[in-house]
Amino acid sequence: MNENEVAKNFLDTAFEIHTKFGPGLFESVYEKLLAYQLPKKGFPVERQKILPLLYENLKIESGFRIDLLVDDAVIVEFKSIESVLPVHKKQFLTYLRLSGRHLGLLINFNEAHLKDGITRIVNNL
Repeated sequence: MNENEVAKNFLDTAFEIHTKFGPGLFESVYEKLLAYQLPKKGFPVERQKILPLLYENLKIESGFRIDLLVDDAVIVEFKSIESVLPVHKKQFLTYLRLSGRHLGLLINFNEAHLKDGITRIVNNL
């Protein structure tokens, strides 16, 4: 399954959860709900995966932390904030570059309609 198919299945599940619970929960709650539901649909997930930062001979183990890695292909960053800022998108693109992955979803669950809170970010896809 390619990144776009994984992302579509993730989004279908995210819409189900947002429809049931709506906006206003903590980011960590949406993360736990999706990490619970996705494996039931056949998608392995890793939560709070450490993404080290490598620079020359230096390895910083706690460089970054990926909220959710779906099927070892799509990185998902959860937000539950008033609005996503340009700095959030730039930071997320850095996550994609450092991980060598190509597709990420920045999801702001604090929207009345989840479709308005989805930002698809690509790195050489």
